[in-house]
Amino acid sequence: MMTEPDTAKNTSTPTSVVREKRPSRSKALIFLVILAVVLFGLFLAASALRSKEGPKVAQNEPDPISVSVVPAEIATSFMVAETFTGIAEARRTSQLGFPSGGRIVSIHADVGDRVNRGMTLARLDTRGMSAQLASAEATVEEARASHRLALNTVERQRRLAGQGHVSQQRVDEAEAQAGTSMARIEAAKAQAETLRVQIDLMRISAPYNGVVTARMSDEGAIAAPGQLILQLVESDVLEARIGVPAQSAATLTPGETYSLRSDSGLIDAKLRSVTGVIDPGQRTVTCVFEIANPGRLAAGAVVRLALERGIDEGGFWVPVKALSTAQRGLWSVSVASPDEQGWRVRPRPVEMVHSDGDRAFVRGAVEAGDKIIVDGLQRVVPGMAVVPKDTAQAHAPKGG
Repeated sequence: MMTEPDTAKNTSTPTSVVREKRPSRSKALIFLVILAVVLFGLFLAASALRSKEGPKVAQNEPDPISVSVVPAEIATSFMVAETFTGIAEARRTSQLGFPSGGRIVSIHADVGDRVNRGMTLARLDTRGMSAQLASAEATVEEARASHRLALNTVERQRRLAGQGHVSQQRVDEAEAQAGTSMARIEAAKAQAETLRVQIDLMRISAPYNGVVTARMSDEGAIAAPGQLILQLVESDVLEARIGVPAQSAATLTPGETYSLRSDSGLIDAKLRSVTGVIDPGQRTVTCVFEIANPGRLAAGAVVRLALERGIDEGGFWVPVKALSTAQRGLWSVSVASPDEQGWRVRPRPVEMVHSDGDRAFVRGAVEAGDKIIVDGLQRVVPGMAVVPKDTAQAHAPKGG
């Protein structure tokens, strides 16, 4: 049985073509019309808000503000106050001990005691040395007795020689014996004196008026030769050693009295000496001052010497608050400068030469008498109209 080809199936399903949807020209035209209407509406709104008289522009300059000023006083040099610090120290400090060893029998001073020159501070046991001294003194007496006998013998031999009973040789021998006995006396006396010195050295006495600042031993202890027993600091004389630059030290005069400042106030001190040698570490010269009234100051207190040094630099002093920072490390000051209409703020560059607390010495494009604005710099700008305080009630400059 013959079957017919399925042609209907092939022709009943045509091939479909997919196309991209694009906005029509009519829609684009509508969008442009709407955008134009919106922009036109915004323009009309802005025009309605704008003043009929147009934008307001300031026609009159603000009233000048009052500023504090000081006139510039130009100087060819200025003085710098310099302060140098030192320590007030006792002129002498001694560490006391015994040159020979022995047992300590007494110590008569303690830490903080004030002692006078010659006062006995400590003793060693001197009984053995005293016995030797007694023996030496007895030897001296024995030598003296022998010397007296020798002198009597010389006298007798001379009489006998005059009568011709003895020879001159016997007289010479008697005189030599007398000289020998005299030498024995001197030797015995020297030995006794040595023992007295040794006994005296077994006692520590104050070499000067002072204060005991340390005690290193007590009674009954065996002291070695040279062992530190007490430390004494002189109380009658205080010195202040102050390092001063050589240039400033050259202006000081030994023997003159200067004022040193301490925590207890001003202290008069006489300059005793200037070493004249520059310390390689501090680059200063040591000046030694002797404090006139040491009772007002404790040893170890800090003292200060104030000196003035002249510097040959031209410029003028201004308060630090009158300075403003400028470019390249410079500073500037604001000057109230006169013009035809009044006073105007004009900046002037300056260079800082020296700063001293709340003021500075500067130099720059400022003339003598220029009015430097010293207060209210945050309220003014260059070119602004101002009225200096010291001329607030005066008339404007000529030509105004």
